[in-house]
Amino acid sequence: MTDPILRLAGLVDRPDGPVLIAAEGSQGEELASGPHRHARGQLFGSLRGLLSVGVEDGVWIVPAIHAVWLPPHQEHSGRSHGPFHGWSVYVAEPACATLPPRPCTIRTSGLLREAVLRACSWPLEAPKPLDESRAHVAAVILDEIRSLPVEPFGLPLPSDPRLQRIAHALIAEPADQRDLEQWARWAAVSSRTLSRRFVLETGFNFTAWRQRARMMRSLEMLAAGVPVTAIALDLGYSTASAFIGLFRRSFGETPASYRARL
Repeated sequence: MTDPILRLAGLVDRPDGPVLIAAEGSQGEELASGPHRHARGQLFGSLRGLLSVGVEDGVWIVPAIHAVWLPPHQEHSGRSHGPFHGWSVYVAEPACATLPPRPCTIRTSGLLREAVLRACSWPLEAPKPLDESRAHVAAVILDEIRSLPVEPFGLPLPSDPRLQRIAHALIAEPADQRDLEQWARWAAVSSRTLSRRFVLETGFNFTAWRQRARMMRSLEMLAAGVPVTAIALDLGYSTASAFIGLFRRSFGETPASYRARL
């Protein structure tokens, strides 16, 4: 991010200051940040572009219609994919008591977006309490975080080291066509155990999880400008139409429509 968000670094972990601090920023190239945490809760999203965030038990992809909530002290890492224009809101720890206790993805509402942009227009100055009008905007943002429906937009990772090895291999190469039996042999685990534990630890069966990994990668590739046909072939689909059909069922729109909104 450019200056405004970078300048938050000296403010967000101070014990004093307003209940909410916000800023927006952009950059023309990819940006990555290693694992870190904040004393405040954090809500962030994009106005244009794609962002991925890693938490302890999964990877979250953040297109422009979603935002990610991280409770205070939650370790996370982040990466943008191509040009990016986004915003970030930091909430004082006491105000997080009634907000989601775990990382989650929410679909941004028009009200949340407008309130956040209003808060982003406030000057980044020495910490002090918000005046009445700003406190009202902050209350709207907190209420939206509290009440908007959680969307299952992440890619949960299994906790079993053997299954994690498979998961990381598929994230690195989602087009790998090995079936469940072949992956089980590769990871030295029985196919029955692999099948059962994938469901227990991720909430998805193996096939559905691999499909989800491919869809997450497709969002990154669309943001990078890769043609739809090339994405389909690179992800292991036999035809572009098969990929487009699955994308539409997953996200409610075609890849071309999604790319047009980035």
